[in-house]
Amino acid sequence: MGKHTRGKIEVICGSMFSGKTEELIRLLRRSVIAQQQVQVFKPAIDDRFHIQKVTSHVGNAFEAHPVSRAADILDQLQPQTTVVAIDEVQFFDAQVVDVCEALAHQGKRV
Repeated sequence: MGKHTRGKIEVICGSMFSGKTEELIRLLRRSVIAQQQVQVFKPAIDDRFHIQKVTSHVGNAFEAHPVSRAADILDQLQPQTTVVAIDEVQFFDAQVVDVCEALAHQGKRV
């Protein structure tokens, strides 16, 4: 499928162990089924379960790119990507807000 006509920022929030990562993985799987190009990023410092995957507490996982800074997301973004997921966004520097807004202005679903 092609690029979204308008970008948007979606936020999954909740308390610890409320299923946030599980919901993120569910949405990512649906995007893949819809043949959208997906890239997932996570903070490099989050190595609790797996370095290159976002992993829920129940064991579901999705491939991810570990990055040290929010700006690294823009550097590693592939041109065909239409869905950009960022796990554990609170561990990133404040520039993550600008990165998300820039991606949404490019028509990405963030």
